[in-house]
Amino acid sequence: MYQRALWQALCATLALFVVGQNPASAADPPTLTAATAGGTVGAAQLRDPAAQGALTPDAKLRLLRERIKYVFVIFQENRSFDHYFGTYPGADGLFSRPTAETPGFTQAIRNTDGTYGTISPFLMTRTVIDKNGNTVPIYPEDTASVDHSHVGMVNSAHFAGDKKTARNDAYALDEEKLGYDAAGTIVATATGAAPTANPSLAQKQMAEVTMGHLDCDTIPFLWQYADRFTLFDNFHQTTIGPSTPNAIAMIAGQTGETQWALHPEQGASGTVPVVGDPGPFPGSNKDAAAEKPPYGPEVNPDKPTGNLTFASLPLSFMGHQIEQIIAQDQNPAADLLDVQDDIREIASRDPNVRWGWYQQGYDKEPFDGTTTSDGVAHTAQASYIVHHNGPQYFGYLGDNKAAQQNLHGLADFYTDVADKKLPQEGGVFYVRGGFYNNDGLVTLDANPVVRKTFPGNDDHPAYSDAQISEASVADTINAIANSHYWDQSAIIITYDETDGMYDHAPVNVRAWDPKGYPLTGGPRITAIVVSPFSAAHTVSHVYSEHSSVIRFVDELLGLVPLADLPDERRARELGKSELGQADLGPADDFVQPMGDLIEAFDNDRLLGHAPPLPAGYVTIARSTITALPHYDGAGCKALGITPTDYDANGRLLDPPPLDFNPRPATNPGIPTSGAWTP
Repeated sequence: MYQRALWQALCATLALFVVGQNPASAADPPTLTAATAGGTVGAAQLRDPAAQGALTPDAKLRLLRERIKYVFVIFQENRSFDHYFGTYPGADGLFSRPTAETPGFTQAIRNTDGTYGTISPFLMTRTVIDKNGNTVPIYPEDTASVDHSHVGMVNSAHFAGDKKTARNDAYALDEEKLGYDAAGTIVATATGAAPTANPSLAQKQMAEVTMGHLDCDTIPFLWQYADRFTLFDNFHQTTIGPSTPNAIAMIAGQTGETQWALHPEQGASGTVPVVGDPGPFPGSNKDAAAEKPPYGPEVNPDKPTGNLTFASLPLSFMGHQIEQIIAQDQNPAADLLDVQDDIREIASRDPNVRWGWYQQGYDKEPFDGTTTSDGVAHTAQASYIVHHNGPQYFGYLGDNKAAQQNLHGLADFYTDVADKKLPQEGGVFYVRGGFYNNDGLVTLDANPVVRKTFPGNDDHPAYSDAQISEASVADTINAIANSHYWDQSAIIITYDETDGMYDHAPVNVRAWDPKGYPLTGGPRITAIVVSPFSAAHTVSHVYSEHSSVIRFVDELLGLVPLADLPDERRARELGKSELGQADLGPADDFVQPMGDLIEAFDNDRLLGHAPPLPAGYVTIARSTITALPHYDGAGCKALGITPTDYDANGRLLDPPPLDFNPRPATNPGIPTSGAWTP
C-alpha cells in the first residue's frame, strides 16, 4: 500500500485542522478536519480549513445562495459507513481508537457445531489463496443482503434497558436469528428460548457478512470523491429500519410520526410511522385515482401502506403555486386532510421551486423490451423499485397529475442534463437506480448465476454490484460536470440505510415507535458533498441525517422548515402531550444536534479568494468507468491511499474468517479451505 509524500508533509505541517463553529449551533464547535489522505491536487485545491476567511453562518448562506442554483442528490442503497469507509484515513472509523473502546468490535457468533466464537470487523479482500496455493478471486463487490428490518436493526444494536443506548454487538447473532435477552443471555429471537438447531455453514457465513467492510480496492470511485471533496463521518439514517421509511425521510424528515400524533389509531394499526417496506398507496389496486403512477414488480399492489398525509419538501416546493397545483388532486379530501394550514403557510411564504425525482424504471429505459447479455428479459417497469420512490407514498403527489410531472425515469436525467432541459432558475433533483444498470455492464464474475443476480446499479446488496453502482454514480457526476450546471451545483451522494451492516458509532435515539422500539435516529451511512465550492480533502464530524439535506435545501432556497409548518407543529405538540414524546416529526428544525451541510463548502472559494474546483477535478474518464474492476482492482494504489487496517509494513490487520463467503446463497461453494491473502 502507498502513502503520498506530499500529503504526509502537508499533514505534518497542518496537523488536523478544526474550523469555526457549526452553523446549526454555536455550542457545537468542531466541524471539519483535514483528512490524512488525498488525491493529487494543486495548492489551490489542497487548503487548510483553519486558514480560510471567516464567515458567519448568515454570510456563508448568502454566498451559497449566490453561487448554488442546482442541488443534486444521488440517493443510493443500503451501506453502513463502516462497511464503506470504516478504514478511511481521518474519519471516525474502525481503528480510530483502541478496539476495546470501539462498541461491538468483538461480537459473539454461533459456530456450525453449536459452540460460540467471536467475530470482529474484517476486510472483504478481493482474492484468497486456496489450499493448492492458487490465487482465487471472490468478487466482494457482489454481496448478500442481511437483515435490515426495523426489529432486526434494533436487535443488532442490542439496546440497554433505557432503549436508547446501543451496544452495537449483536449484528452477527441477529443474522443467525439470535440475540440477547434482558439478562444478557443469548436466546433465539423468535422464541426467547435457548437456541436448539445449529446454524448451517451458509447461515454462519451470512452472519459473517454483517461484519465485513470494503475499501478503495473495491469502491475506488467513492473513495476518490471522498478524498477530493468532503466526506461526512457522522451522517445517520433517519429511521432504524429499511429502505422505504428512509426514502420517505429523505424528503420529509420523518416517516409519519406527525400523522400518528394526529391519528393515534393509525399508529395502533401499524400504518404510521412507516417502518417496513410496503408498497405505496398511490398506484396500488386500492387507489381509486384515475391517473395512477406505475407500480413496481417487487411488492404486492393489493397490500399497500396507508396514504401518507404529512408535509414533505415536494409540498413546500409548490410554493406560491400550491393552490393551483393541488386543485388537480384526484382525492383531495383524503390526500390533503392533514396539511390544510401548511398549504396556506406555504402559499404565503415559500417560493415555487422546480424539482425532479429521476428513478430507474419509472418510465421507459433504454434496455426495456430487450434481453440483455446476462439473460435478463426487461419488460416495462421491471427495473423499477416502487418502495424506493419516496414521493409516490404521498397521495397529494402520487394522485396528482401535475405533481406526477416531476417523476421521471433514470435515462431522462441524462437526456435532460445533456439537452439543457433543467430549469434556468435551478432546483432540486434526486437520482436513483434500480434492478438493472443503464451502462449495460455485467459483473466481473463470469458465473452466469452471479451475472443474472447482480446487474443493479443502486448499490443494494443482493442484486446490485458495488462497482456497477459506483459507475452509475460516476455517470451522474460526469453528466453534471460536463454541463453548464456544474458551476452552480452542489451534489450530495448519500444512502438510505445500512442494510443491517455493522457500524460502531452510537445512534442518537430521540423517538420510539408505537410498540416502544427505538425509531429515530439510526446508525451511520455514507454522505459526500461534491461541488466546485467544496472544501477539499476534508471530513465533517457534524451530526447529520437526511433532515440535514432538507435543512440545506430549506436554507439555500428560503423555505419554511417542515418542522415549522403549522400542521406539523400542532402534531408535534400532540406528540408531546398525548404520546409523551417531544421529538415526533420532521427534524429540519427543533432537533439538536442536526447539521445543515454548509461546513462542506470552502469559505474562500465562496468569497472568491480561491478558485472553484474545475470540472476536470471531478470527472472520471468513460473508459475507466466501464472497465471492471475499477483501477484494475488496485484502487488504493491508484489513489495513493493507505487504509487504516494496514500496519507500517503493509500487513493487513483484519483478514476475513477462513470460511467467509460474500454471497452464500449464490455461490455456496466458495471459498475452498486455505489461507487468505495477507
